[in-house]
Amino acid sequence: MNEKYEVVVVGGGAAGLSGALTLSRARRSVLVIDAGSPRNAPADGVHVYLGHEGTPPARLLATGRAEVAGYGGEIVTGEVVSAERLAAGGDFRVVLGDGSAVRADRLLVTTGLVDELPDVPGLAERWGRDVLHCPYCHGWEVRDQAIGVLATGPLGVHQALMWRQWSDDVTLFAHTAPKFTDDEHEQLAARDVTVVEGRVTGVRVSDDRLTGLELADGRVADCRAVAVTGRLTARAGIPAGLELEVAELERDGHVIGDYVPADPTGATSVPGVWVAGNVANPLEQVIGSAAAGVKAGAAINADLITEDVRRAVAARRG
Repeated sequence: MNEKYEVVVVGGGAAGLSGALTLSRARRSVLVIDAGSPRNAPADGVHVYLGHEGTPPARLLATGRAEVAGYGGEIVTGEVVSAERLAAGGDFRVVLGDGSAVRADRLLVTTGLVDELPDVPGLAERWGRDVLHCPYCHGWEVRDQAIGVLATGPLGVHQALMWRQWSDDVTLFAHTAPKFTDDEHEQLAARDVTVVEGRVTGVRVSDDRLTGLELADGRVADCRAVAVTGRLTARAGIPAGLELEVAELERDGHVIGDYVPADPTGATSVPGVWVAGNVANPLEQVIGSAAAGVKAGAAINADLITEDVRRAVAARRG
């Protein structure tokens, strides 16, 4: 690593690499620091990404890294533990877990989010394989199969009705969700969604395939995939020291997570710091995160151009 970069990108997923690619092509000095723990690592492929449909996540990132490096961008594996502005209006100091540090004129934070899954034994081990969250990302792969929807909050009914588009065999497990209303029961019945009362206590697996969910009363309900809605928690605390604002994410009047507020270009309330991807929009898919990275990269470059011009004018006058 060099001592100083024009832009340091914290996070090397689709958003971070797309931002770095944009900035590298704009002839900026760019460093990407990536902890190597992408959210979609367990998935077999990336979906609804035009031109890359079904590409394994690791391959997509490897291709992106090579493209960034091809334009002079640098990429290192590491975890950013803190970042701070050195002086009012000045540059930033970014510290990694190994104690090394770099300086940057601007920061692009693309640290993503953490899926806080329901506390059911065995569920996390199947995450991204047959325990799923997004029908647009995974619905086609489990179409026409028995799909269970694990309700942990008020959005369980909405989720079950969504997954019904991909299969006519959908079961909604009431689990820890609030009691369903009469209107909700009517909607579920009209769409032939089965409702199973009782708390889910485990996952049944055979030959490395999910086969059902275990209930507290000893019943086992058959299903081949389980849809869950976990809390979407932005990794806003990474890097510490920036004091990025965090807001609650609401949907249909219910809090389902949090995020870092930003303007349409990704600029945050902290001058010189942009965000992109799931840290700013937890509901965004990979292609949207990549697009957000491009937009943020272009905005950062424009901001640096303004600074370059200001300095050039001051030098000329001097």
